Amino acid sequence: MIKFDRFTLSNGLKVIIHKDQTTPFVAVNVLYDVGAKDEDSERTGFAHLFEHLMFGGSVNIPDYDQPLQQAGGENNAFTNNDFTNYYITVPKQNLETAFWLESDRMLSLAFSQKSLTTQKQVVIEEFKQRYLNQPYGDVSLLMRPLAYKKHPYQWSTIGKEISHIEKATLADVKEFFFQHYAPNNASLTVVGNVETNEIKALAEKWFGDIEKRTIKPRKLPKEPKQKEERHLTVKKDVPYTGIYKSYHMCSRTHKDYQTCDLLSDILSNGKSSRLYQRLVKEQNLFSEIDASIEGCTDEGLFYITGKLFEGVAVEIAEKAIETELDKIKKEPISDYELNKVKNKIESSLVFSEIEPLNKAMNLAYFELIGDANLINSEVDKYRSITAEQMQTVARNLFTSSNCSTLYYLSEK
Repeated sequence: MIKFDRFTLSNGLKVIIHKDQTTPFVAVNVLYDVGAKDEDSERTGFAHLFEHLMFGGSVNIPDYDQPLQQAGGENNAFTNNDFTNYYITVPKQNLETAFWLESDRMLSLAFSQKSLTTQKQVVIEEFKQRYLNQPYGDVSLLMRPLAYKKHPYQWSTIGKEISHIEKATLADVKEFFFQHYAPNNASLTVVGNVETNEIKALAEKWFGDIEKRTIKPRKLPKEPKQKEERHLTVKKDVPYTGIYKSYHMCSRTHKDYQTCDLLSDILSNGKSSRLYQRLVKEQNLFSEIDASIEGCTDEGLFYITGKLFEGVAVEIAEKAIETELDKIKKEPISDYELNKVKNKIESSLVFSEIEPLNKAMNLAYFELIGDANLINSEVDKYRSITAEQMQTVARNLFTSSNCSTLYYLSEK
């Protein structure tokens, strides 16, 4: 059980505090409710670009890293399709430095042409290195528009194409910032050996005077139900042919989310999992194979991805995957197998709550999806799932009409 206090400032900033007496450090996490799904379809990649711009200097602090390093702190950030997360760990005695830094860039960035040009170049280089010039790097750029036709999950966090970042102007990024980066669109989570009254005083001092902003309304189109199987075949200079299958699944807050998570573990969590045992070890069809899910706040995807051994026909490999999915739909999962994956999930959730930074990020995330207190019921949700539920969800999930498949063929 993670106990915490919380309050909301008059400008709408949510603040969550968890006292952890085991560490001399304090984790400070700021989560903004803006991700790639909030972008214009003709100007994508902005949320990720802002992840970089937020370290390029704010209105009163030209160099973000220098004062933090002098205070003995560390920081980083990440962006996905749903939200953007910034985090700092700092010695307890220097906690106010973190509040000073985070509040100033929430107030306003420096918005210099020099900073924008520099960060655009960084993001463009990242786009090229990670997505275009790396084997299999463009899989998400191909899979997302194949699986999604209406919802903005159809593009990756990096964006649809480099030109969207190249064309971004100072006016564009200013507009995006003031529409989304605001106290009333964020949560501040503090975990460490701190007192609630102490955090209230710091929050009011550093964030209290930042005015509310008008947040751009989120009017996302709902993805229509997929009614027929989709395929895409590409040939690339890669060492092995790959198969990438995606199935539309529920959102992170849906009652079936944890069941989908357990299904992915039954299929591929570890060398005792079904796909590894049967398709790698016994049949020698794949060199590697994996099942995974997206924890999206809207309806996400359930992926099955694998790289074939040389000489294995795509048709045979794909049929073997479908055979395993048919088994999980037709034959109830044994109590032993189900309890094994439940135990793995439970241990990973418990271990994820040891580090102060992980607790800060997890509390912020659960607050985003509804209520920070949901963190304390997550294990029970997994524990309550039955074999019958697993079978029912699998039957609805693993249908050919719900599947989009990318055949990533090696030219060798």
